[in-house]
Amino acid sequence: MDTTVDRNAFGRQRESFESPLALPFIKDGPFNAIFIRAPAIVSAGDGVEVLARLDEFIVAARQGNIVALAFHPELTEDTRIHEYFMDIVKKQSKN
Repeated sequence: MDTTVDRNAFGRQRESFESPLALPFIKDGPFNAIFIRAPAIVSAGDGVEVLARLDEFIVAARQGNIVALAFHPELTEDTRIHEYFMDIVKKQSKN
């Protein structure tokens, strides 16, 4: 993925936090994102679709069939991001 990343943009593990994120592919309200020792994308190339920002940082992006997240969707009961990823996989397998 054509990006530059700041490895610990949001601080150390003790600075972990949760934040609601609006994502263009998610309906029915924001996703409660859990950030733990989170990296963030600080710049993205022309072929990268920015999916979400938090403050000045990019925290979700996609380039082709690659999805990058600065948070941990697997730590929630919310499966909407997993469903989004599975839709990408299904579309790729049909090609």
